[in-house]
Amino acid sequence: MALTTETIIAKASTASFGKPLIENTWRAIVVEAIVSSALPPDWRWCAADWAGWDFEHSDGTRLEVKQSAARQSWSGLPKRVHKPRFDIASRTGYWTNGATWVPSPGRSAQIYLFAYHPITDDSADHRDPLQWTFYVVQTRNLPVAGSISLVKLAQSLTPVGVNELAASIEAARLAVQKP
Repeated sequence: MALTTETIIAKASTASFGKPLIENTWRAIVVEAIVSSALPPDWRWCAADWAGWDFEHSDGTRLEVKQSAARQSWSGLPKRVHKPRFDIASRTGYWTNGATWVPSPGRSAQIYLFAYHPITDDSADHRDPLQWTFYVVQTRNLPVAGSISLVKLAQSLTPVGVNELAASIEAARLAVQKP
């Protein structure tokens, strides 16, 4: 086998994404790929390294994606259901183009998307878009806190599946345009 860039990419992709349960770091990319596939073309997937948000609409609206899964790649069948928490802490700024720091206290995105993979049995496949549930919330409706639990999100939001995701994000985008 020839040692080429394509060979290395294929091997790394298979090692990272070739099994149903994806390691936490790489799972974020899988969820972002699902979201990117669900959104219309006026949303640009701009996440990279330390980017301040994950998607940007052509009108400048920013979307931050957070994810968690009940079943982890490093564990067997869970003995108890994992109670996920998502980071929503304010930041002191954000990076642009991977190298320029922009001091801007607060949250950089106007919309947050919380993705949760609830399946704990052997049918769990983090790569399957239909197995995820999503919670869309305008940033201004998040509490002043460093994190938020799935329980708290579920108290006030209705989860949507991947097929309803674009409409839910669009409704949030239109709502953030209004004062």
